[in-house]
Amino acid sequence: MEINSTVAFNFDGQIGVYHGKVRDVYTLSENRLVMVASDRISAFDHILPKGIPHKGQVLNQVATYFLDATKDIVPNWLVATPDPCVAVGYACEPIRVEMVIRGYLAGHAAREYKAGKRVLCGVVLPEGLTENDRFPKPIITPAVKAEEGHDEDISREDILLHGHVSQEVYEKMELYTRKLFQRGTEMAFKQGLILVDTKYEFGLLNGEVVLIDEIHTPDSSRYFYAEGYEERQVLGLEQKQLSKEFVRQWLIENGFQGLEGQEIPHMPDEFVQIISERYIELYEKITGNQFVKSDTTNSNDRIFNNVQAYLQKEIK
Repeated sequence: MEINSTVAFNFDGQIGVYHGKVRDVYTLSENRLVMVASDRISAFDHILPKGIPHKGQVLNQVATYFLDATKDIVPNWLVATPDPCVAVGYACEPIRVEMVIRGYLAGHAAREYKAGKRVLCGVVLPEGLTENDRFPKPIITPAVKAEEGHDEDISREDILLHGHVSQEVYEKMELYTRKLFQRGTEMAFKQGLILVDTKYEFGLLNGEVVLIDEIHTPDSSRYFYAEGYEERQVLGLEQKQLSKEFVRQWLIENGFQGLEGQEIPHMPDEFVQIISERYIELYEKITGNQFVKSDTTNSNDRIFNNVQAYLQKEIK
């Protein structure tokens, strides 16, 4: 049974709910959030028609793993994980600037480069790069989060010019972004992976910048296998990767990039299963832990009961 948006929970102290592309966020009294990671999958800012078994659990547990491993760098929103698919934490004021950092020319950056662009979000890109080449040093290419549709690339200068955040807050976000990417890179390398690019989201809690949402998951990050990377680049071969990019490539090959008039292609059950296996593989590869599938017989009942039990215990 996949976890989806057709069920609207009503937790103790609940005062609001927001259904995102992948997560459902429940606002509770006393400045708390309950974030349920669903099995939905999105690409090109569209929710695909079929859920991916155990995807929500993978996202939640990978994010928890890295939030715990980076709390010495930056404070974060997480307090507890009462269910494999649920995180409970502080409600923060979200900063609507998404901090994207790239160590390699891949994904969106590669597509822009191939189209002839040599400046991305105000960052000048070197000439002569091949897709998936490493940058001399990681670059930050922010995006402004849109209420609907695609997030928009933006430069540091325009962020400050238009007052999206103050210079003090932006500089703190930039510092945290570089430190988090360095930590993620080191952790990935120990597991035989390359952290190619990722994004971080921040918020304000009592005036302080804190890390929110997820980090270093297959939805927010791209990983290559370190073994064979150099050889593949020399030979002009595709990199073996663990990320959602292969889903985007499948959609592109089947005539969908989220553009007006395009229809999302039918996803065969076999492809859905492959996606699920890829997500589980990433969890095990990046954490070094075996993935234990949660009981999905009555996922929504399980989630509700576990969250309610946690909230009632917290009150006592």
